[in-house]
Amino acid sequence: MAILPESVGYIIVLAVGLLFAALITLLTNAEKRYLGEIQTAEMFTSACRSVKTGLTASAIVSAWTWAATLLQSSTVAYKYGISGPFWYASGATVQVLLFAILAIQVKRRAPNAHTFLEIIRARYGKPAHLVFLFFGLLTNMIVTAMLLLGGSAVVSTLTGMNIIAAAFLIPVGVVAYTYHGGLKATFLSDYIHTVIIFLIILIFGFTVYATSPLIGSAPKMFDLLQLAKDSHPVDGNASGSYLTMSSQGGIIFGVINVVGNFGTVFVDQAYWQRAVAARPSSTVKSYLIGGLCWFTIPFFLATTLGLAGVALESNPSFPTFPNRIASADVNAGLTAPFAAVALMGSGGAVAILVLVFMAVTSAASAELTAVSSIITFDVYRTYINPKADSLQIVRASHYSIAAFGLIMAILAVILHAIGISLGYLYELMGTLVSCAVFPIAFTITWRKQTALGAICGTIVGLIAGVVSWLAVAKAQFGEITLDSTFGDYPMLTGNLVSLFASGIVTVAISMMKPDNFDWSKFDTLSRVEDAEDAKIEFSADETDPKKLEIAARFAYISSIVLTVVLLIVWPIPMYLSNYVFTSSFFTGWIVFGMLWTIIASVVIIFYPIIESRRGIMQIIYGILDDLQGKKPKMMHVDGEKTIVSYS
Repeated sequence: MAILPESVGYIIVLAVGLLFAALITLLTNAEKRYLGEIQTAEMFTSACRSVKTGLTASAIVSAWTWAATLLQSSTVAYKYGISGPFWYASGATVQVLLFAILAIQVKRRAPNAHTFLEIIRARYGKPAHLVFLFFGLLTNMIVTAMLLLGGSAVVSTLTGMNIIAAAFLIPVGVVAYTYHGGLKATFLSDYIHTVIIFLIILIFGFTVYATSPLIGSAPKMFDLLQLAKDSHPVDGNASGSYLTMSSQGGIIFGVINVVGNFGTVFVDQAYWQRAVAARPSSTVKSYLIGGLCWFTIPFFLATTLGLAGVALESNPSFPTFPNRIASADVNAGLTAPFAAVALMGSGGAVAILVLVFMAVTSAASAELTAVSSIITFDVYRTYINPKADSLQIVRASHYSIAAFGLIMAILAVILHAIGISLGYLYELMGTLVSCAVFPIAFTITWRKQTALGAICGTIVGLIAGVVSWLAVAKAQFGEITLDSTFGDYPMLTGNLVSLFASGIVTVAISMMKPDNFDWSKFDTLSRVEDAEDAKIEFSADETDPKKLEIAARFAYISSIVLTVVLLIVWPIPMYLSNYVFTSSFFTGWIVFGMLWTIIASVVIIFYPIIESRRGIMQIIYGILDDLQGKKPKMMHVDGEKTIVSYS
């Protein structure tokens, strides 16, 4: 059902991708020339641990904005109504908020680490390192597969572009700029991608709730959803309504979402890498700001396009009219693209293509740098060449990025060929990787965990999760197939058992003969020395142990309070009340979502610019000096003295 010419697909996937690669490469070269940033191993893999709050927050938002964020969130809105967007957003925000605890502990206890696996090896040794190396890479492969499955499906559906070609071409531009610029290039691209994502979401929001002749207001959306309830009520929702938080399917998805996303945050090196790259004083603020800003993306977008998909199915402008969206298309995440086309025609198709492409490529760049760091520091530097110098490490990172760019495309094509959809993989991921959550979190927060407890908890959790998932599918449906294992209760059981069995076993074994780990042993972790590294000296406040302890206490309190609010205080009373929204309440809900999205957009767009204004001005002055043939001069950027040698 191609809405756009096939050539548009190739233009967006290849031409726009390469254009971004060229832009990010130019920005990286400008930083090198005018700010003295040299691509040493530390700069390439950790940005010299100097990234400020705004840019780190935007990078966190970008890394967490997958194709699933845009597509699967609208899918659950289509399936369960208003509760779907909320449970997607809250169920995937709390992990980022809670990760602030781990991030600040890295700064306090292992400030020289490059990966979470280095921390595991320093504490538990080689056997545990190899076990968690497997789960770390498995998580990266699952995430990248979901990115390309969702992205290639949308491109293929809207343009008719071959889905295999899309899967192989989408990573091309990402690999190019990540290969050239490393983590700092990824952060710069993250910022640009995130700005575009927020702007397009606001365009969709104002179109649906202000200007569209098909909807145009919250009361009109309310009326259309009431009509949809009358023709196809939602099983398990209060009064069959799309306008209630009292949804059995919604809350089951919420639990699956919460559990599964612990795995894909805590076990994904991409989030640890952002903790490593952030300044000590920026760490906690970055994760809290990033999490709260990210919440609005699935929450408001799905409340916009997901509900529009339900409201407009009976309208002749809808691509599947007079039929409802096919189940396979729903599971592939095509609700949002269909709604965008119904609302804005070919313009909507282009907007959703760009939106999904931005999400896929920004998150893919985070995964590429994550995998390259794991391969470089936990395979190459650990087991192949322990004495590798800075140049050798950068070269190993380059090879890793290029190789994984190819592997991620091949994996997506294989999964597509065997019929595994974006929705299936999204709900399965917790069963496969959540078993590593508690052992990894305890490694940096709990002295008493032992190596045996960490290893056994992870392995037992995986086995128990997979067995219970398959057993419930067999008991409920009488067979084990893709359809039966995709059921709500099999997925729910597998996710819960994998996470909590792991935690129980880990604690039980560790308490039999508890460790009393000395955090100072993490001081054996070392950075890669290079004479050309930027000499960035933080103020005493940045590294003051007492200040870091206060930051850790704030991280514990704020993240736990916000988690309780998002998972209990806000949704549970609404679920138990069987309350069905009135028109005025629904309007207030939409206004609240739009205001939150506008505020998040302002923060993400302007905070990094304000923080980096001196560096930006220095680059501008440097370009002007170059144009006028002036000589280099000593530069002071945010208190850091750097000598630049123009060539």
